[in-house]
Amino acid sequence: MAFWLMKSEPHVYPWEQLVSDGETHWDGVRNYQARNIMRDDMKVGDFVLFYHSNCKPPHVAGVARVCREAYPDFTALDTDSNYFDPKSSPDNPRWMMVDIEAVEQLPDTVPLGDMRENPELNGMPLLQRGQRLSVQPVSEQHFETVCGMGGLDPSSL
Repeated sequence: MAFWLMKSEPHVYPWEQLVSDGETHWDGVRNYQARNIMRDDMKVGDFVLFYHSNCKPPHVAGVARVCREAYPDFTALDTDSNYFDPKSSPDNPRWMMVDIEAVEQLPDTVPLGDMRENPELNGMPLLQRGQRLSVQPVSEQHFETVCGMGGLDPSSL
């Protein structure tokens, strides 16, 4: 099992919407490194820290799980979509997505500032300067630390 962090802006797709929907496809990723992570590395059962970006303060809101492995991102083929890519085709899809499901809301959100101040999170990609990926790996230790900071016992998942 692996651990990940996925970013979403709360005005685009908030944690509460995932809870309401139960599960969703993670579409619109248009960064090759993030696409490769979803395509090559994310597996059913992997846990995901659901992170709200572009808000004050940015924070981890909950824990999700990958429930479907990578498949072509259909928004790349939809000319009405903000994520349309004319270079993508059904025979040669450029972009991939995975499905995730809500697992547990953190009793307390974990703000980015608190994570930066926690020495147990040294080396976490999210906290590295210039790290902008919307999908990124998280070590098991960092996953457990963030869960604990949010009041969730990761062994209960």
